[in-house]
Amino acid sequence: MGLVGTRLILASASPRRRELLAQAGYVFSVEAADVDESQRQGEDAASYVLRLAEEKARAVFVRHRADTADEPLIVLGADTCVVCDAGTAEIILGKPSDAVDAMRMLRLLSGRTHRVLTGVAVVTRSGTVSDVESTEVTCAQIPEAELAAYCATPEPLDKAGAYGIQGYAARCIPRIDGCYFNVMGLPIARTVRLIEDAVSGNESVREASIQKPPT
Repeated sequence: MGLVGTRLILASASPRRRELLAQAGYVFSVEAADVDESQRQGEDAASYVLRLAEEKARAVFVRHRADTADEPLIVLGADTCVVCDAGTAEIILGKPSDAVDAMRMLRLLSGRTHRVLTGVAVVTRSGTVSDVESTEVTCAQIPEAELAAYCATPEPLDKAGAYGIQGYAARCIPRIDGCYFNVMGLPIARTVRLIEDAVSGNESVREASIQKPPT
């Protein structure tokens, strides 16, 4: 599925997002966005990933707005986090800082069901369309020895929640409810819909997710 005559940029350095977008049939370039990924006070998980996805896409769009003035330009941004509930509070897990942090995160997830949220944003000259995908993931109890061995590898270090469902950690995940690709970092079907909505100006996109392009 190509976008004839349109330049598409993926505003992410994630190799998994790059693979998934290519799997969906798009031709695109990759350019990471440099934005502050700190969570704001009082910001819930869905608002957090949605804001970061939009900020990433807009940051890259602004870089190329002038040099593609006569060419349709689409920039896709995404951000993923893992959320586990602690009573009435949410614990948001991003990428671990090191192996010790990865072990902390995986102990929180072990033997419980958590949510994976991905915010997806598409910026064009007409504005921004964005949405959030949520998937519930059930994790089996992970023995300490297996947890330590896994965290001694590089695999957990560049992934939200310190695991990749497409890798070794799959052996610890007996069930998911929702989009598998969302857990990998890019919900393909929702991303395709948002790109199509952005290109066509589809009025079915929820009004709260449509914003004017950056100035």
